[in-house]
Amino acid sequence: MAAVPANLLATLTEHQQTQVLRWWDQLNASDRTQLIRQLELVEFPLIRQIWQQASQQASGTADSCSRSEGSRADRAAAPRSVVRRPDSDSARAEWAAAARVGEDLLQRGRVAVVTVAGGQGSRLGFEHPKGMFPIGPVTGRTLFQIFAEQILALRRRHGAALLWMIMTSDATHEETVGFFREHDFFGLGAETVEFFRQGSLPAVDAATGRLLMCGRADLCLSPDGHGGLVNALRRSGMLRRMHDQGIEHIFYHQVDNPTVVMCSAPLLGFHLLRNSELTTVAVRKLGPSERMGVLVAVDEHTEIIEYSELTAEQAARSDASGQWVFWAGNTAIHVFTRCFLERLADSENSLPLHVARKNVAFLDEAGRMVQPADSQPPNAIKFERFIFDALPLAGTTLIVEGDRAREFNPVKNHSGADSPGTAREALSRIGREWLAAAGVAVDPAQPVEISPLTALDPEELSQKIERG
Repeated sequence: MAAVPANLLATLTEHQQTQVLRWWDQLNASDRTQLIRQLELVEFPLIRQIWQQASQQASGTADSCSRSEGSRADRAAAPRSVVRRPDSDSARAEWAAAARVGEDLLQRGRVAVVTVAGGQGSRLGFEHPKGMFPIGPVTGRTLFQIFAEQILALRRRHGAALLWMIMTSDATHEETVGFFREHDFFGLGAETVEFFRQGSLPAVDAATGRLLMCGRADLCLSPDGHGGLVNALRRSGMLRRMHDQGIEHIFYHQVDNPTVVMCSAPLLGFHLLRNSELTTVAVRKLGPSERMGVLVAVDEHTEIIEYSELTAEQAARSDASGQWVFWAGNTAIHVFTRCFLERLADSENSLPLHVARKNVAFLDEAGRMVQPADSQPPNAIKFERFIFDALPLAGTTLIVEGDRAREFNPVKNHSGADSPGTAREALSRIGREWLAAAGVAVDPAQPVEISPLTALDPEELSQKIERG
């Protein structure tokens, strides 16, 4: 009978986690190897520390240092380093100059794109990777196709390579890769599209902090959040590849926003001109009650405060000048310098772990699967990392105000706000506005869809229409 590796057994014993070996003698060699690999990736001291903090907070025994975090919203001020939308001739000239700088970065091949695509479309009633969801108001083009066409159009416009890196999860990886192969990578070339998986983190029992098992050789694992990007880029070799290719800046976006302006030239230009290590696009919230994280300044650092951290009174607060403090809604559109990501990757646990209390199915001591009822208090704590926690770690940051109607129309809900219906209408509205600017009258009720391969912006569309 194969013994448990001595170093692993010592670690499990030290952290009181030997219950994961309950079925060791019943496992075959392949299952044992799988369990060992999962356990070797567990950050035992960190998991224990965060579980203890979560338990103290739940019981009201957190120390004064932890309780002081509750005042973060009270200490927050409106973000300071912000480039606002241009509203004057001088501001428009500044944006045009920044656009020329961004275009030069693209032409010299200094930019890559990363798309975070680890989620399923379950909330939309779509049991496939969310990027495969059909969103085109006329053709039903998928989210992935819309992004692919933007990248192909940018490559053609600037005559340069533009590496596309897609971060999947264990749940979406195989189907996503198969989808791209089925569509011949949408004309991009397989060698210019890279898929890499985000990592996983284990769930622990909320009462004891012990790792939960979903199989006799399987921990209960879940994706480690969009903040897992940093470690995933390092593990996959993508950081090294970007270094070798001379890529200096990474445009980041999430898969659920079909109207994202990929590699916006002014955004890239301001990012470079202001020496920013992490630049993010913010849009003005519709109102204090909108469920949207906000960018703020806390103790001289740029941070994001989630809407769930704010009381109604805090969310509506104005500063001494009468400015609404929590106006800058987070779009999850960022630009990173490669060097900053490398620095984060060198410190593997630089992004903190966040906890979520969930009901998680698990094997009990008898090897029976237990499915807690939704009506019961959550039995487990799951962990994840958020990419926006990199903001206060950056030496310099910048916020660029985006055009909300043009750039931010996410698909998050089955119906209502931020749903497929609102996203399709946004795509149609943008198309109608571009056609109107080119002198083409369109029925306001007419669905319109303009492929990025036809035009990336209204100016390009007008030029093509003029040429006939």
